[in-house]
Amino acid sequence: MHQLHQVIDYHYPVQGTFHVTGGARLVGEVKVSGAKNSALKLMAAALLAEGKSIISNVPNIADVHIMEELLTRLGCKCAYDENTLELSIDVPKEPGHRADYDLVRKMRASINVLGPLLARIKEVEVALPGGDAIGSRGLDFHIKGLELLGANIHLEHGYIIAKAPNGLTGAAVTLDFPSVGATENLMTAAVLANGVTTIDNAAREPDVVDLGEFLIAMGAKIEGLGSPTIKISGVKALQPSRHATLPDRIVAGTWAFAAAITQGDITINGGIAEHLELPLEKLVEAGAVITTTPNGFRVKMDKRPRAVDVATLPYPGFATDLQPFVITMNAIAQGNSIVTENVFEGRFMFVNELLRLGAQIHVDGHHASIHGIEKLSGAPVAATDIRAGAGLVLAGLVSDGVTVVEDAFHIDRGYPGFAESLRELGAKISRD
Repeated sequence: MHQLHQVIDYHYPVQGTFHVTGGARLVGEVKVSGAKNSALKLMAAALLAEGKSIISNVPNIADVHIMEELLTRLGCKCAYDENTLELSIDVPKEPGHRADYDLVRKMRASINVLGPLLARIKEVEVALPGGDAIGSRGLDFHIKGLELLGANIHLEHGYIIAKAPNGLTGAAVTLDFPSVGATENLMTAAVLANGVTTIDNAAREPDVVDLGEFLIAMGAKIEGLGSPTIKISGVKALQPSRHATLPDRIVAGTWAFAAAITQGDITINGGIAEHLELPLEKLVEAGAVITTTPNGFRVKMDKRPRAVDVATLPYPGFATDLQPFVITMNAIAQGNSIVTENVFEGRFMFVNELLRLGAQIHVDGHHASIHGIEKLSGAPVAATDIRAGAGLVLAGLVSDGVTVVEDAFHIDRGYPGFAESLRELGAKISRD
């Protein structure tokens, strides 16, 4: 029988507006939070072992609190300390198996409970996810992979229903695309499967490596993390463990572009330059001076940036999550550029908002051709996803007058204390 627990009604914020005054040069230091994309997956992976796992360096953002609520509804006891950024997750012997639509629609990462619950209790129901409006991001890769491990999966009334009454069996899985979510779901399913699983064309993102290291600390046998082929030898059971979330490379990249866009000088403490090789190379090409520091790296730009061409690709390519920032930089750069989006087809929705600020951008399919102008012009705009929201705030800093960014709650999902950090760097920004 599933343990009874109190259901907390978590109200997702639906308002919030940033007022950004143009003309700021961002100067100073920032500290990078723990990675959102990693923390959420680590939280889901805790379901694999009965008992209390502790995850540190967990960012205080809306998505973490939604995942907390999801785990609570599955019977876990979660406790998050906002001062230490430490989260404890006490997992019952038999967690629940249903992830409801009201939470899943708010955050795509909810799909990451699919693998752990299927492996641990042999059945799971997860609502089809919602989240950012940046493309279809189909779940075919997840489903095909888990079926190869022996799961029976069907869709019913908007839910993915997966069962493996006899447990999962190791198999060779080749992904058509190096999907991060699919790689993670397959890893968390395979760790308790009978036999050996290989995942070819696996995602190589640092977040995937971080998850793998947590699973190894729990007792999993995994080889090849960070390479295109991951080998997992199934074990009978895992133990709860302790793990520190790695720093968020997308947040670090956001601050790096913020320095370049505003002709600023920002020291990014906690940023790992090795996780951002290509974006930082592009910033150097644009005219930035980048130096390593004892705790991270520093990005300085003392002139108008030069336009740079970029094509997004899975890691170690240029991250799609940084695409809004390179487009914003190119919009006020010297020269013309082309940005090609190869990962999420809907990411260019952001461009429509930049056009309202006077940017000269033409979108044709996967390509955006950008003619740089000296300054944008403040106007009301709306965030369509986390990164678009942050990109529009940065665009507001290089616009004449005031830019009003609506639907700011999107930004809260990925950036703890974004407005406060910007103010400390010299920006004029308020929120209501």
